[in-house]
Amino acid sequence: MIYLDTSVALAHLLAEDRQPPVTLWSSTLVSSRLLEYELWTRIHARRLAGTHTEVVRGLLGRVAFLGMIPEVIGRARDVFPATVRTLDAIHLASVHFLVEQGQAVQLASYDQRMLAAAKALHIPVFDL
Repeated sequence: MIYLDTSVALAHLLAEDRQPPVTLWSSTLVSSRLLEYELWTRIHARRLAGTHTEVVRGLLGRVAFLGMIPEVIGRARDVFPATVRTLDAIHLASVHFLVEQGQAVQLASYDQRMLAAAKALHIPVFDL
């Protein structure tokens, strides 16, 4: 199972220079519900809803979402072993929750701060 961070989803949607391997999309994908809000915010900010709505919906339709449950939000409020931004803390808390529940999950992210924190938390990282 691959935990999909927003940085990877946006790279795919916006055809950035860096692209995740095709094998990522054939994996079981999971993310925080936060992913949906972040994607739409960026798509609307770039005024791309007219051209990207169906692609965004298709991507989101492939992802299993973890709600922002008390255990996740509680962990996001705690100290992290590396400096992280607010929304990244929620993503890290979500993937950390899955790991603690015994799920075999790897984090897919292009965010170096998030990857550093994940490694410090012993969260497996998907090789992009």
